[in-house]
Amino acid sequence: MLKPINDRVVVKPAAADEKTAGGIIIPDTAKEKPQRGEVIAVGPGKDGNLMTVNVGDVVLYGKYSGQELNYEGADYLIMREDDILVIIE
Repeated sequence: MLKPINDRVVVKPAAADEKTAGGIIIPDTAKEKPQRGEVIAVGPGKDGNLMTVNVGDVVLYGKYSGQELNYEGADYLIMREDDILVIIE
């Protein structure tokens, strides 16, 4: 299992949309990188600051945030907690 350090968070990105609202199928080359995902693992925090996100939270993050990682056949992003914009409840 992945165990992030300091203020790092591991996020599993949501799948990219397959169709537009009008029903048009989007080819793989035109799909936008998702900016939403589920928190899979959370580090302990940094410099005495506790983390505000928890495992299982659904979050929105910046378009170019995080380092992409493929681990055991699944895609993840490793990012700092500061790269997370909002927790969706």
